Amino acid sequence: MPYGLYISAEGAHAQSKRLEAVANNLANVDTVGFKRDLALFQARYAEAIEQGAGMPGNGSVDDLGGGVLVQQTQTDYSAGPLKRTMVPTDMAIEGDGFFMVQKDGEVFLTRAGDFQMTSDGQLTTQQGYPVLNDAGSPIEIEPANGPWELTPSGTIRQRGVVQNLAVVKPASLGDLVKTGENLFRPLAETEPVAAGQRHVVSGYLEASAVRPTTELMEMIEASRAVEINLSMMQTQDQMLSALVNRILRP
Repeated sequence: MPYGLYISAEGAHAQSKRLEAVANNLANVDTVGFKRDLALFQARYAEAIEQGAGMPGNGSVDDLGGGVLVQQTQTDYSAGPLKRTMVPTDMAIEGDGFFMVQKDGEVFLTRAGDFQMTSDGQLTTQQGYPVLNDAGSPIEIEPANGPWELTPSGTIRQRGVVQNLAVVKPASLGDLVKTGENLFRPLAETEPVAAGQRHVVSGYLEASAVRPTTELMEMIEASRAVEINLSMMQTQDQMLSALVNRILRP
């Protein structure tokens, strides 16, 4: 089978993975605090070199390129724009840091601050996961104690009761793994953001970091790349079929 057929097939597969990432980004264009994903491509050696039967740069037929593959999907942690909502339980972090929430006894991080308050005063995410303070306990605001306020440093005050929102950051963004529901699982210990660098605003939300125009351009580009690779596969298949027919012709 023509070697080019394999390269075109690999190219079509890689671009389809890119389309999946772009489609997911567009689906979350209105999701609070969402971070877009990028499909990272990597050129691969020919199969003979990857199997150890040849050496790169030997100039032989085995030194032909092996097309591309999707190495991984990487998250872009760029901050999204802030949107004013005037809802007291809506919170946004300016600068570095993540909120800490608890799900099934495990701690997760999120930039989505569209919190809500339960009837008993517990601050939770939209999915009902408790928001944690810097001591690792759920934040509870007693409704009977009257109004409360959130300071720029992330402190919730209510009639002399002070609770600090847990605002933390990982040692490396590579330590975070997307788990769905706008949550990230930290693979290593996190550290609190320094007091002078904490800036949390109430009545605002961090919007999705997805730029629809950019993603639509990416989608068009990837779609055309898939079509071109499929067209090349069809052309090479037709050439192979014509060659076989010519050889077998009596």
